[in-house]
Amino acid sequence: MANDEHSDHVAQALTTTGATARSEWRSMDTGLRLDRLRRLLHRDQLDALVVTNLTNVRYLTGFTGSAGVLVVTDAAAVLVTDGRYADQAPAQVQQAGAPVEVRVSGTEQDKIVVATIGASERVGLEAATISWSAQLRYAALLDRSLTASVDLVEQLRVVKDEGEIDRMAAAAAIADSALAEVRHLLDERVTEVEFGLALDTAIRRLGASGNSFETIVASGENSALPHARPSDRRIAPGDLVVLDFGAVVDGYCSDMTRTVIVGEPSAEQLSMVDAVAAAQEAGVQAVAAGVRASDVDRVCRDVLIERGLGQYFTHSTGHGVGLDIHEAPRVSALSDATLASGFVVTVEPGVYRSPFGGVRIEDTVVVTEAGCVRLTTSPKTLSIR
Repeated sequence: MANDEHSDHVAQALTTTGATARSEWRSMDTGLRLDRLRRLLHRDQLDALVVTNLTNVRYLTGFTGSAGVLVVTDAAAVLVTDGRYADQAPAQVQQAGAPVEVRVSGTEQDKIVVATIGASERVGLEAATISWSAQLRYAALLDRSLTASVDLVEQLRVVKDEGEIDRMAAAAAIADSALAEVRHLLDERVTEVEFGLALDTAIRRLGASGNSFETIVASGENSALPHARPSDRRIAPGDLVVLDFGAVVDGYCSDMTRTVIVGEPSAEQLSMVDAVAAAQEAGVQAVAAGVRASDVDRVCRDVLIERGLGQYFTHSTGHGVGLDIHEAPRVSALSDATLASGFVVTVEPGVYRSPFGGVRIEDTVVVTEAGCVRLTTSPKTLSIR
């Protein structure tokens, strides 16, 4: 798809990012993805690719089962799975509109893979997910050298189509609503675990299939731990509380962080929150097609350095989001990625001062030619008094 066509495509998708009803979602372009993958295979001089990453299998076929291998050649695309998915696999592939043949076997899956590859000489295996033992097995079965392919399908996944954006918008809307529903509990002396359970339950009740990662509820001194797990600590007046959570809708993730002050905030707390909010807003404003991901990181970091807090920002600024909670591109000082229209990334600077506490604020945004559109819309001034 040409760049200007894709820009129009994304702009159209963003007109309904607030829609949460399944009937309002646009369709995904699953049926077109195999041809795009084949162009990448030709570029890399591969005759066939054995796809073993189940997320990539889902992306290319619509199949959501826990066991499956997809073989893609110029002439064929065959999904091999076992008897547990004899009905599910064909139904999901057909529903997705993927031009894929489904083969079900309990004992001859390797034979089907080998037969599909046929005389293909240059065969790629997904380096990031194929096990060493499976690589040796395929090498013996095929009796030819194999190529380690890196991020071929992931290159396709980084640009979201309109249907993917609709699903991620629905996930973000559910997360927003869930937080609004339960945030009053922060002033009721609940434990971190209890609040996390209430938030997770609301996310499920509002229509998500689950959480996109383990919810972080970190209060008081725990908030200075970037990836703290909920504990039995009771949330009390005077606490900074970092809430990092997301929802999954039809396989697609959302990601959001808000920092709440329980009770009357101190001047030092307000100063930290204000600094992180300014850094985060600067980062969001920097996001646009053609901007280097490392520049977004730098913009956030510069604000915190100017406020005297740069040494307390100890992680990268963000990451891609989609079928996985962490996808390409990285938004970090070391990233070599350039943002493009249709990328979905997070912007999440943070400051962590142990044992005083920590602050992180995060939005998930869709990159456009003109800037970006936020999928996460919860207020950032969540003072609980």
